[in-house]
Amino acid sequence: MTQFIKKVSSFFLCLFLIVSAFPGTAMAAADWPDNISVQADGAILMDADTGTILWGQNIHNQYFPASITKVMTALLVIENCRLDDTVTFSHDAVFNVESGSSNAGINEGDQLSVKDCLYALLLKSANESANALAEHVAGSREAFADMMNARAKELGCTNTHFANPSGLNNPEHYTSPYDMALIARAAFNNPIFEEIDSTTYYKLPPNSINKEGLAIYPGHKMMRKGSPYYYPEIVGGKTGYTTLAGNTLITCAEKNGMKLITVILKGSTPQYWADTRNLLEFGFNNFTSLKAADYEKTYSSITNDLNFSGLSITKPEALVLDPDSRIILPKTADFYDAQPELSYDISGDDPDNAIARINYRYQDRVVGSTFLEINNSLVESAVKSKLDDAPGTASETSPAAVDASAGKDAAKLKADRAAQAYREKALRPFEIPLSAWLILGSVGGAMVIGGLITFMIYRKHREEQDSLIRREQRLKRLKDSGVSADEFDSLLQQRRGIYTTRKKGWRKGRFKFR
Repeated sequence: MTQFIKKVSSFFLCLFLIVSAFPGTAMAAADWPDNISVQADGAILMDADTGTILWGQNIHNQYFPASITKVMTALLVIENCRLDDTVTFSHDAVFNVESGSSNAGINEGDQLSVKDCLYALLLKSANESANALAEHVAGSREAFADMMNARAKELGCTNTHFANPSGLNNPEHYTSPYDMALIARAAFNNPIFEEIDSTTYYKLPPNSINKEGLAIYPGHKMMRKGSPYYYPEIVGGKTGYTTLAGNTLITCAEKNGMKLITVILKGSTPQYWADTRNLLEFGFNNFTSLKAADYEKTYSSITNDLNFSGLSITKPEALVLDPDSRIILPKTADFYDAQPELSYDISGDDPDNAIARINYRYQDRVVGSTFLEINNSLVESAVKSKLDDAPGTASETSPAAVDASAGKDAAKLKADRAAQAYREKALRPFEIPLSAWLILGSVGGAMVIGGLITFMIYRKHREEQDSLIRREQRLKRLKDSGVSADEFDSLLQQRRGIYTTRKKGWRKGRFKFR
């Protein structure tokens, strides 16, 4: 892929320069909305699709998170465990919690699946479940905390340090609104986490304490239809509280194709419910989420004059924009108010068939991105063509030659091999046609010739200027010495005549000697 990107970069750079050579009429973009305030000390509103900060207050200040820590705990467990794994609750997991803190009535020696533990963790905020899951994943709470910190760093957190999986008070356990929004964004982009966290009712299986099992419900009141704080667009969330942290809250909501995340730190009850609602309403009322592929025209029609592994590409398009990537803008802005920036910095988390990224910037912030991708239908059509043209394919899969089941497997294997071979070939040589090189070469040659002519004209003009300056200086010296210009010219002509005569005589003598 790296080799391919290097080869294709030159073409897109030329294309980008040509496009950039025709600037449009610049108009002032609409201001970024900011007409909102909250009572919580720290707060943020983030777009879940793009990671764009829509609004924030003290977003990089450090606060105690309390039980919203369990969002990171759940994410790590999901990423490192099978849901049907069995978790055995140790004495330390059950009793190493603060007295009176939230629990799900699970006793030492009880066994639950990872899935049941996650429901207890996120809906009931069970601290013993957090401890048991940490021990199951990493062997100890301390080792799990190290995993939490490493994962936070991967997500881009710079003001976060975790000391335990539950969020109980610890001076070395802190986060910021921005960091917690990054963690929540990763969590709600995980379908397993979202499914569990959006559940409004779950029945835990029987254990040594709860012989009939235990019905549990989310602590997030905006998810409950009977609550005065109910918000219909809620996807999920997590509450938290300690005396040091105050009320903390993570919320995810989705409306009209836009998914928003809010984080409240150092809030108070019941105000933090109102703060969260106000942030969500502010986001949905003032911003819109747009699919870049529906609007972007600059990079979306690269079709003719391309060769892909020797295959001339006209239809379908050789490169396409990622159909799902979005940007977020104020509702008063236009898509074309966002400035595109082409980048070839592709990471391992980006789509496999991406060759470039287009970042969109609105005023001073990045508002989203999309990818230029190899059109998969190229690979599929090429594979189909190769299979159709391959000799012996029909006979190999014919019922007369082999068993029908074996023939089907053979055909599938052949298709898979052909597809893989084509992908490997397609990602190596990306050829710019000769006509394109001739045009670029002609333009470059014309620029070089034009530069040389300009330099020669400049040099001649400079020599003339220098000659005039020397003449003025000479006239000044002659004037200072009392000799007129005419007398000097006459003397100069005499000396030139003597020099010419001597030179001719010297040449005659030299030729005679030879």
